[in-house]
Amino acid sequence: MVNILGERWIRSSVLSDGHSRTIRCVTWSPCDKLLTSTSFDGTTAVWDRKNGEFECALTLEGHENEVKCAAWSPSGQFLATCGRDKRVWIWSIDDDSDYECSSVLSSHTQDVKSVTWHPHKDTLLSTSYDNTIRIYEEQEDDWECISVLESHTSTVWAAAFDKTGQRFASCSDDCSVKIWQEYLPQNKEGVITPGNHSTWKCICSLSGYHQRTIYDIKWNNVTGYIATACGDNSIRIFSESADSDDNAPSFQMIAQMKNAHNEDVNSIDWNPAKPDMLASCSDDGDIKLWRLSSEV
Repeated sequence: MVNILGERWIRSSVLSDGHSRTIRCVTWSPCDKLLTSTSFDGTTAVWDRKNGEFECALTLEGHENEVKCAAWSPSGQFLATCGRDKRVWIWSIDDDSDYECSSVLSSHTQDVKSVTWHPHKDTLLSTSYDNTIRIYEEQEDDWECISVLESHTSTVWAAAFDKTGQRFASCSDDCSVKIWQEYLPQNKEGVITPGNHSTWKCICSLSGYHQRTIYDIKWNNVTGYIATACGDNSIRIFSESADSDDNAPSFQMIAQMKNAHNEDVNSIDWNPAKPDMLASCSDDGDIKLWRLSSEV
C-alpha cells in the first residue's frame, strides 16, 4: 500500500505471464473492462476482466520486434499499435470480441514512437523517429495516410489532442512543443485543403523552455493546461494566454517542477476525474502524483 497526497493506494492485481520481455506500455479500453500491454517481445496482450479478475484473453502478434505503444479508439471498435519495425497496425474488434487486422501502415521511414486517436472520431495520429507526424483515416475498405506533418527537426516522441479535437500538441527531441490546428474545407481563413481532407497547420512553437528531449505531452481536457515530461528531470505546465489569437496563439509557462524526478521523466498523464492531479513516472523507478496549486 502507498499513501500519496492523503489517499490510500492499494495494489489490487498483478498481471503476469502475458509477456516474456520488458513491458513498454499499458492502456485502458473506453469501456474500462479491457487492458492492453505492449512489450519488447513484439506482442500486444489484451487482458479481460472476468469475474473481477484480469486474465490474458489473447495475444496479438505481427510486429517484427518491440511494440512501443497501443491506443484504443474512442468508439472502442479499433486498437492501434506501433513499433520499432516502422509500422502502425490497426485492429478491428467485432461484437464477439474477435480481433482482426484491418490494416498495416508502413508510411513512416523510422520507428514509430506513439499512436493517438482523435477524441471524437476514428482518426489516428502517429509520431516517429523520422521527425514527422502522420494522420490516418479509413477510406472505403482500407486505412490510408492522409497527411504528413513536418515542422520538428528531430524525433517526435508524442502528441496529445485537446478536448475539441481541433488542436493537438506535439513534443520532440528538438526540445520544442508545437501546437497544430485543423482547418476544414472551405474554412474562413482561406487555408488550402486538398480534396475533402482537413489541413493541419503548425500555429505555435514553444521553444527555450526545455533543455533536453521532451518525451511526453498531455492536454488537460478540463483546464486546457498542457503538461510536458522532459529529459532534464522536470515537468512543466503551459496555459494559453487570455488574449490569444485563435490562428496564432500564445502560451505561457505557469508552473515548473524542477528535478521532479532524479532522472528522465518518461511519461505523464492528467487524472480524468480530478483535473488538478497529474501522474508522472521516470527512469528513477518512481511514480509520483502531483496536485496543481489553486494559486496558479
